[in-house]
This record gives sequence, C-alpha cells and structure tokens, in this order.
Amino acid sequence: MKINEVINYLEAIAPPNLQEDYDNSGLLVGNKDKKVNGILICLDSTEQIIDEAIEKGCNLVIAHHPIVFSGLKKFTASNYIEKTIIKAIKNDINIYAFHTNLDNLINGVNSKLANLLELQNIRILKPKENQLVKISVFVPINNADNIRNAMFNAGAGNIGNYSNCSFNNEGQGSFMANKDSKPYVGVAEKLHFEKEVKIEVIVPVHLKNIVIKQMIESHPYEEVAYDIYSLENIHSKIGAGIIGELDNEISSKNFLLQIKERLNISSIRHTKLCKDNIKTVALCGGSGSFLLKNAIKQNADIFISADFKYHDFFDANNKIIIADIGHFESEKLTIDLIDELLKKKFTKFAIFKTQINTNPINYI
Repeated sequence: MKINEVINYLEAIAPPNLQEDYDNSGLLVGNKDKKVNGILICLDSTEQIIDEAIEKGCNLVIAHHPIVFSGLKKFTASNYIEKTIIKAIKNDINIYAFHTNLDNLINGVNSKLANLLELQNIRILKPKENQLVKISVFVPINNADNIRNAMFNAGAGNIGNYSNCSFNNEGQGSFMANKDSKPYVGVAEKLHFEKEVKIEVIVPVHLKNIVIKQMIESHPYEEVAYDIYSLENIHSKIGAGIIGELDNEISSKNFLLQIKERLNISSIRHTKLCKDNIKTVALCGGSGSFLLKNAIKQNADIFISADFKYHDFFDANNKIIIADIGHFESEKLTIDLIDELLKKKFTKFAIFKTQINTNPINYI
C-alpha cells in the first residue's frame, strides 16, 4: 500500500479545493510513492511526534495542522519547524496535513464537537459559495435512465437531504454527421432529428470531472452535447462552523460546566452570561472569531470556539455568549475523527493516535 493511496482516500472525503486560501493541506514532506509502514495521527507535527513515529515504526504522520504555511528559505534548525522537517527527512518520515478541507465538511471536525455536546438538527453556520455547478446533457429517450443513474452514482443530484434530484425535459434534437463519423443513430451526411431528453443535475465542483466522465462513458453518442453552468447557490453541506439545538434548554452556567466536563478542559474564557438558558449552539473548532456575526445573525445563544482577542469579546454586545475553550481543546477530537476514517478503509498497517499532548499552552 502506497502513501498516495491513503492520500487519495482522504482527499476523496475532503477534497483539497475545499481548503481555505491561506491553508497548506496536503503532503508536505516525503514521497507519495513510498510504501506505508504505519500511520501516526496528531494535531501538530513536532520533533516529539517524529520521535514517536520512529518509535512506533510509522513512516507517515497525518497531522491536522500544516507545519508549513508559507515558503521556507533555509533549513538551519533555528526553530521547531525546521528542526521537525530536518528530523522527518533524515528518518524517511512523510508528513501529510489534513486541515481546513476537513474542517469545512458538515460531518468533519465540527460535527465531532457537536455530537459530544448532543446537538440536534446540525447545519453549516457559514455555507461556502462557488462550490456547485449545473450540468445539462442531451440524451436519447431510451438511454435516459442509464445515463441519469450513472451521473447519480458519480455524486450528482444531491440537494440538502435529497438525492437523485434532476430535471428532465423532452424535445427534439437535430444533427448532421459528416463522412468521417460513426453515428449512433441517423446516416452520415444527412440531417437527422431525434427525440431526446435534456437532463439537468447539480454537481459539487470537486466531483464535476468524475460526473462528466461517467456521463460520457454511459452515453451512446459519438459526440456528447452537454453544458456546464457555474451556480451562486450555497452548498448546504460545506462551509465553516456548525449550528444546532439542544433537546432541552439548560442554564448557561451548567452548560459551560458541561463543556468543561465533556471536553476534559480546565478553563473557559467567556463573556457575560447574558442568556439565562442555552438552546441554540453555534461552534467552530480552532480560530472561529470570524464567524461571530453569523452566530448572532442566526440567533445562537452561545458561540463556542477559540482564539478570541480581547476586543472580540466586546463584539458579543450582550447578544450572545462567547465561550473560548482553547484552540487545541476545540480540535483535539480531530485525532479520533481521522482515526475512524482511516480504520474504515485500511487494515494492512498499524494506525496509531499520538500519546503526546502537543498543546503549546499551559495553565496554572
């Protein structure tokens, strides 16, 4: 089993195009054609993590956070990034980052936290734009079912909680095949009219090429007529943060204590408890202050995230409770998520969750 096979599996779940512009997910150190001996999962790639990988016989480290966000101009072991990369290369350890493309899935990092807090009716807090296209294709009536199903099986036709969605309009198409053609219907160099169906389906951008490939392979025509339209519709399953509801209201103080207990964290920074009870909860693992306005707009009682600056807390403006639970603390469940995803697919090598706490922040 090669590293590339692991990467292809993960990126089929969370495609690289879903990552944010600032991000650097993907294979950062190593060779994708190397054989996988074992995988170590962590939040942060550090020297200690590389040592742990060596000790456990793992040559692939899968981290949530990229160790490199921008270009490195020298490798002189002057900081932890350079030291970690040098040690990884010396010991033939590959490092792969699985970051905001995983964050942006509705069943990704944030859903682990939402499930722990027992939220219901979860949906994306800020859906991502420009993630959908519409594909229209003209097919002979007798072949419509086969082609439509091929597109559905490739990932087309999903709208929210509905699948196999399409619009079908019957009409008459015309064409004249030249002398070098091999027409499925009609005769070369003679105008032909054919009863056809125009099938229209919505497709996620990252599946566009796969859907088109399956559509063409299942189509009987020598030349397939189809159109692709960019859509401004939001993708309800992709984006930043999550919002949901508790089954029953709970007092604000008790909910904060519940967060501490379930996440096993020592402290929470929070604004004034301007809500007596909590029912609607918004959350975002990692640095989520940019979503505060979205949480307020959607009438959340509390917004759980991390890395709020001093003045960010004023922006709550007594409309919402901000609960800053810490960056590491809000994302540590990612290790379990990646472990679950990998163990569903791979059994030929060992997969370990790190035993090292890489949180650089300590509390007294």
